[in-house]
Amino acid sequence: MPPDEKSTPLLAVERLSYEVGEASRLTILRDVSLTVREHEFVCIVGASGCGKTTLLRLIGGLLQPTQGSVTFRGKPVTGPDPALAIVFQDYAKALLPWRTVAGNVALALEARGVPRAERPEIIRTLLARVGLADRADAFPLQLSGGMQQRLQIARCLAQKPQVLLMDEPFGALDAMTRQTLQDEVARLSRESGTTVVFVTHDLEEAIYLGDRVIAMESRPGRIGEVVDVALPRPRHQLTTREDVAFLALRHRLFNLLPTGH
Repeated sequence: MPPDEKSTPLLAVERLSYEVGEASRLTILRDVSLTVREHEFVCIVGASGCGKTTLLRLIGGLLQPTQGSVTFRGKPVTGPDPALAIVFQDYAKALLPWRTVAGNVALALEARGVPRAERPEIIRTLLARVGLADRADAFPLQLSGGMQQRLQIARCLAQKPQVLLMDEPFGALDAMTRQTLQDEVARLSRESGTTVVFVTHDLEEAIYLGDRVIAMESRPGRIGEVVDVALPRPRHQLTTREDVAFLALRHRLFNLLPTGH
């Protein structure tokens, strides 16, 4: 990574707090500060209820902080932005069941104002990148869970985002499909240069994918520690997970986050 990219954050979260409730205020996040550099893959882990998803939604502009700020390229995030695409865990609800696979991807192109004549080639390219080239005319309910999540990712990529915000996207999938999609997302982010902020409860997934892992503490949610992952890329499922450095990182994170892991 060039030196100037290290010094200039793409995303900056500064002294962010988030509360809910009227008569009795509940603090979900308190005094959270972090930065994400361009082309970085940052994973966020923590016990259930620590505010990981809330933090991601605040970064994506779906929620507004009670205190503090979120900035993207130095400008405040005040609402949803096509440059910040969100991939949800519940892919079934994210997709439009009455649209075909190609139609779901076309939705993002329509929102961007891409001319109709240019859309078919873009759709073909994106579906090929996520392994769905032969399912363009199928409907979401005709796809497996892994395929539906690939489709949601393709639709997000159609936005031409600068950042992918991923909220436990593989949590509902079986182990083999999850590992396959981990490799696909790592490859896509590497090839496209897209920055990724990835929320997960799976410590091994976070270490396998991330350049850094942000470990959150609970009640209220706050950052406990930021762990650098100095493992070489590309990473491979079997050899990486058996590496001594990988196991040491897992042990370190496990001790930081004993609850729920």
